[in-house]
Amino acid sequence: MANSGSTFLALLTGAAIGVGLGMLYAPDSGDETRKKLGENARRTQDDLNKRYKETSSNLSQKAKQAKMDFEERLEETLSSASFKADEILSSLEGKLDELKKQNAKFQKEKKAGKDTSSDNVVV
Repeated sequence: MANSGSTFLALLTGAAIGVGLGMLYAPDSGDETRKKLGENARRTQDDLNKRYKETSSNLSQKAKQAKMDFEERLEETLSSASFKADEILSSLEGKLDELKKQNAKFQKEKKAGKDTSSDNVVV
């Protein structure tokens, strides 16, 4: 983008110098000089329009490519995060099952402990 700006500035500077020198050394009449200046201005305008369209097209293509790259990276990140979330959920489910088994075992032992403790009670 900076390169386009310096190219544009160089183009304008060259055009201004050319116009000035052309007016000083012009062997043609005023009408003829004005026609030549008009033609040069139209050519310069056409060239600037062409450069503008090229730059605009390049920026548009770069923006589309950047968008596609971003979407691809986002998809990869989301996929990776989803995979990691699945791993975490599986691990937590395993731990939950283990805790349920331990709780069931604890409840059985507690129930068995109450049954034996009621047998030992003397009335």
